[in-house]
Amino acid sequence: MWTLPQQLERVVLTLCEDVGSPVAQKVASFVRSKDYGQLVAMTIDPAQYNCPRRYLEDAGCVEFLRKFGDFVIPGIDKAGVALDSFWSSEKVCAKTNVRLAPFISNGPFEDPFDGVLLTSVDRIKTRIRDILGSLPKEILPRFGPGATFRDVGQLVTVPDKMSTRPTSTQETRCLLPLWERTAWARALFECNANQSDPEVVRGNRFTTVPKDARKDRGIAIEPSLNVFYQLGAGGAIRRRLKRAGIDLDYGQDAHRLLAQRASREGSFATIDLSNASDTVSYNLVKLFLPKDWFDLLDTLRSPFTWVNGKGWVHLQKFSSMGNGFTFELETLIFLAISEEACRLSNVEYRTGSSLLVYGDDIILPGKAGQLALALLRTFGFSPNVSKTYLQGAFRESCGGDYFNGTAVRPHYLKESPDEPAKWISLANGIRRMGCQNPRVDFRYSVYWRAWLRALDAVPSHIRRCRGPQSLGDLVIHDEIEFWQKRRTPDLRMFVRTWSPVQRRLPYHYWKGPVVFASALYGTHSSGITPRGEVAGFSLRWLPFAY
Repeated sequence: MWTLPQQLERVVLTLCEDVGSPVAQKVASFVRSKDYGQLVAMTIDPAQYNCPRRYLEDAGCVEFLRKFGDFVIPGIDKAGVALDSFWSSEKVCAKTNVRLAPFISNGPFEDPFDGVLLTSVDRIKTRIRDILGSLPKEILPRFGPGATFRDVGQLVTVPDKMSTRPTSTQETRCLLPLWERTAWARALFECNANQSDPEVVRGNRFTTVPKDARKDRGIAIEPSLNVFYQLGAGGAIRRRLKRAGIDLDYGQDAHRLLAQRASREGSFATIDLSNASDTVSYNLVKLFLPKDWFDLLDTLRSPFTWVNGKGWVHLQKFSSMGNGFTFELETLIFLAISEEACRLSNVEYRTGSSLLVYGDDIILPGKAGQLALALLRTFGFSPNVSKTYLQGAFRESCGGDYFNGTAVRPHYLKESPDEPAKWISLANGIRRMGCQNPRVDFRYSVYWRAWLRALDAVPSHIRRCRGPQSLGDLVIHDEIEFWQKRRTPDLRMFVRTWSPVQRRLPYHYWKGPVVFASALYGTHSSGITPRGEVAGFSLRWLPFAY
């Protein structure tokens, strides 16, 4: 029987013992009895609390292991849950496609409500057309960091992708004249001409990645040529959204600030959607987007998904996570729907200030919240009730949780801490919970002993690497008097850190034309760092500013 590592169990039990509430005691009992299924099934409702501190203490216990991916719980097939979600989303999209077909063909409409809805549809279409404008004169394609349909495992660096035969859907092959003028195509032709004609595949490939203790997240791995241009199209939409007031590069910070204000004033609603990207149906995009933009994205998307054991599945959704423009596309659609909800509610709003959208995270004036939910459901989306807040003292958006203006974000442990760097990250997460309220001295908080228990697992010579939060998990966050620091003759301040040593692959692994093309695409001159590759850790002195 699988059990939590002993030292990690000590940390959790110490936290629960010091919190001491009935909720914390219940968590502790499940941990002691190894009943992890009951543990991850626990939920916490902020509406049942009137004190931010009490809520955070209980949430810190309940949520601590919520996303712990190493759990092995009998009866839970995490990959199977993700696959079930894929099929469920496809059924939702199929229904939405049928529902929206009359709007595309201008009737006939059977539901009297559709005549009223048609006015909103026209306004949403107009708003999206205004945001997007005309097609850009050129698409700036780029490589993503992950796998493609044939580039898998560790062979997913930029020069690896440029050294193998590309993959493409039949629809995207119309862009071959453009691709053949890229540095990628020229390098491949020089080094391996017989592999320079892209292999035609029907679409993308379904797989899963960890999400939490009870389920994985389904994603789709795209053909290499498709995702190369999808990322370019996504970048073009991102730039148009920025002109409209939605800055996706720094959007999370803006969301957290507005969510904090909303929790204090109650004047804004935060909305989160379930399986948002997987329920953007094909007909919804066809209905809302201008024809030239729709044709571009339709050319770049994958119309089929390879599902292991089921073969090729013709998609009802427009795109999935893994597609290079999905995030920007869903942001655009949810923005236009949210603005329409504000107009119908006669609520004043300002996009980028009092109305923010980041993927499926939506913040808008509270008086428009109910109508926004109704519109979203009409277009095939399912609000995540457990993460949607229209009233009360709690708001959540983009990784920020706030209760009456106080930050109350619990720490989520995602993997077992089996090395000093991970124990440092765990200790820092516990400390952040205890330091979110600046009026409480961390040393006298309920998190203090759990923090010490986490540090017990860090070797003593590494435990001396203390420093500011600005250095992230390279140091143990602590008061300045405990930092191991030194000042150079030019008065720069350095602290000692436990830093990862990146593994770099020298360029001699690849042929000259590929190396030259990689440099043009922005790879580092000292070599290639495979994604997630760390050769080890070392003690290093790093500069910081007060």
